[in-house]
Amino acid sequence: MIKKLMLAVATLVASMGFAFAQVDVNKADAAALDSVKGVGPAMSKAIIDARTKGGDFKDWSDFQKRVKGVADKRAAQLSKAGLQVNGQSKEGAPMAAASAEKAAPAEKTAKPAKSSAKPADMKAGKSAT
Repeated sequence: MIKKLMLAVATLVASMGFAFAQVDVNKADAAALDSVKGVGPAMSKAIIDARTKGGDFKDWSDFQKRVKGVADKRAAQLSKAGLQVNGQSKEGAPMAAASAEKAAPAEKTAKPAKSSAKPADMKAGKSAT
């Protein structure tokens, strides 16, 4: 029983990684595009058609011009969900969860060192050194 529970938890954790994967519009197929929240079969077809006609998307503004129905607000939502253009997220959009998790350790600051001075010494103006 415990093995089945552990397997279920491991499967859940592994599948969560796929939900936050970054997907580049220039490299992804229809299935990968569909995996991004907010992109359905119609939009993935429109993205692939635009990419086939005009080549790779240069940046987010090029993507928004060529894919009908993607204005700034929707582009920011798609970027937040993990969609990228040439490996770049939309400027001004929050980072996707996977990127935020990777960046979090770098953003941690060190805890301030504890002072060995006792509160009574601090009041009197004495230092611990």
